Amino acid sequence: MRAMVIVGAGECGARAAAALREAGWDGRIELIGAERHLPYERPPLSKATLLADHDPVPDSIHDEAALRDLDIVHRAGVEVTDLDRDHREVVLADGGRIEYERVLLATGATPRKLPMAAGFDRAHTLRTHDDALRLRAGLRSADRVTVIGGGFIGLELAAAARSLGCAVTVLEVADRLLGRAVPAQVADRVHARHIEAGVTVRCGVTLTEITESETGTAVTLGDGDIITSEVLVIGIGAVPETALADKTGLQVDNGIVVDHRLATSDPRIFAAGDCCSFPHPLYDGRRIRLEAWRNAQDQAVVAAHNMVGGDRTYDAVPWFWSDQYDLSLQVAGLPTESVAEIVRSRPDGVSIRYGLDTTGRLVSAAAVGIGNSVARDIRLADMAIAKRVVADPAALADPTVNLKQLLR
Repeated sequence: MRAMVIVGAGECGARAAAALREAGWDGRIELIGAERHLPYERPPLSKATLLADHDPVPDSIHDEAALRDLDIVHRAGVEVTDLDRDHREVVLADGGRIEYERVLLATGATPRKLPMAAGFDRAHTLRTHDDALRLRAGLRSADRVTVIGGGFIGLELAAAARSLGCAVTVLEVADRLLGRAVPAQVADRVHARHIEAGVTVRCGVTLTEITESETGTAVTLGDGDIITSEVLVIGIGAVPETALADKTGLQVDNGIVVDHRLATSDPRIFAAGDCCSFPHPLYDGRRIRLEAWRNAQDQAVVAAHNMVGGDRTYDAVPWFWSDQYDLSLQVAGLPTESVAEIVRSRPDGVSIRYGLDTTGRLVSAAAVGIGNSVARDIRLADMAIAKRVVADPAALADPTVNLKQLLR
């Protein structure tokens, strides 16, 4: 029997392999990953892995026993170089071939490069466990750290570096942190927490030159200022990994193009996770691409179900979170889809910011608070967004109104 082959053994690929069994596939499953590790969780890389006192090991999604129980063949440290669509074979770097029934591309994304820092030994990006180990070693010997990029990953790394006692400067070319990913007031709260922690944050900067010496790096700004440090961290986003799709002739547009079932332009090949762009029914079928832990998990399950003949539509509400210092930032839906904002100010000082579209439908919610203090409100908003609730603005704004009423 031909195999179900999953290219990419990260969050999405590993979850999809297990979901194939749950969906009833009793044939061979091949999970192929370029990294040498067992499938592992990536969120800890920018937090717990960097801060660990001992030598950290990856937080495995499936250990060897679990993979064995699920009868999943995991090929670690193996690169897939091509898909022979005519013969339905996956081609490996060593020349080996695997006949496939279906293929899932779960190739993820790669950190966006900064050409002016190309090849620098002291410049770091973060995507893999090995990247985290290298950065961890650098932070422990550094007094000063420069972070280029004021998005989620850049700020999480800045928080980790500051927690380790480094003097940290964050450089962001936009006029505020976190771009359009969260409402401005939420970004302001995060900005203030970094300032409170002693981080220097500079927004609206231009980078004119980056140089490297034996002792560190120097970033020259458009106003002539020079920021020196022993470690340079580049966190300016990621690009979808589409090289294999490009080579084999699949349609690509800001990621591997898939339909509502997560099938590519070849019906025997699916794609899921950070690498794919898909039409979202909650947003009038507009094609989007998400880089989020939960999206990778949820798409894995839908793709696996459809690979064995199902017809599920992927319609999960986008959800993001970021932990920085003692704060947790959570976002449900897409704030960019809103035209009006309703603020619920809770007695504890936390503000939940809801976004409504032109019809009054709830399309997003965002908040930041200590620990898990915003989790319940965002979870209820997530459910309301999924139900396409047209919300009463007065009820949303009133902290005495139980949000569960929105779900009735």
